[in-house]
Amino acid sequence: MKGRVLIIAGSDSGGGAGIQADIKTVTMLGGYAATAITAITVQNTLGVTGVVPIDPSVVEAQGRAVLDDIGADAIKTGMLGDAAMVAAVAGLIDHAGPVPAVIDPVMVAKGGASLLADEAIEAVINLLIPRAGLLTPNAPEATALTGMAIDSLAGLHAAGRALMAMGAKAVLMKGGHLEGDTVTDVLLSSEGARIFAAPRLQSRHTHGTGCTLASACATGLAQGLSMEHSVERAIDYVRTAIARAPGLGGGHGPLDHGWPLR
Repeated sequence: MKGRVLIIAGSDSGGGAGIQADIKTVTMLGGYAATAITAITVQNTLGVTGVVPIDPSVVEAQGRAVLDDIGADAIKTGMLGDAAMVAAVAGLIDHAGPVPAVIDPVMVAKGGASLLADEAIEAVINLLIPRAGLLTPNAPEATALTGMAIDSLAGLHAAGRALMAMGAKAVLMKGGHLEGDTVTDVLLSSEGARIFAAPRLQSRHTHGTGCTLASACATGLAQGLSMEHSVERAIDYVRTAIARAPGLGGGHGPLDHGWPLR
């Protein structure tokens, strides 16, 4: 076991996304997962029917308890909810010291439920993007953060560069929302751009892909892998997890996070 990852995110009762997906991912990739839970959600593959936020002071206390004893080699953030939570998480990132923070700007659940208040977007822009070692937005999230329309590979590049100009050290622009038979993701960093392209997997079992991808990236960085290697391994892990999904639920089903054990 190598690489301590502090995950700051919400709980998914269905087990496919959020903290549950994060812990499975970190564990399967050989890391150690610790958590600060930001919210309890009532959800399954059909959607989110309830959200109970945790007080930001309690979230901060959870994170500090982990950092002051176990420590962390990377931080991964997911569902944060509101501006007060974003501020608390920014404080935890600072408290952790010089470790990479993978920021997944979770805004909307797979079924369409809003997971980030509109007024919190400004807090993400001002407090989290400048602290991001890696930012992992999909196209709609990047549009919300930059105001830029994204409907092409050129749009992914442009938005990624804009997010780096806003302070992110690296940006993984996820292209799954763009049309076409090929899914193209773009990693931008100070070293340039790397394109990851692969045939689109036709599956309704894609619940938790964003959480899983960000946690896989964080695990790689926590283990000392390069940014490019961490992202490449994470994309491969997620693609196989989608392809081997167990077929659970009647809606957007979960991935097979445990496929390395098969």
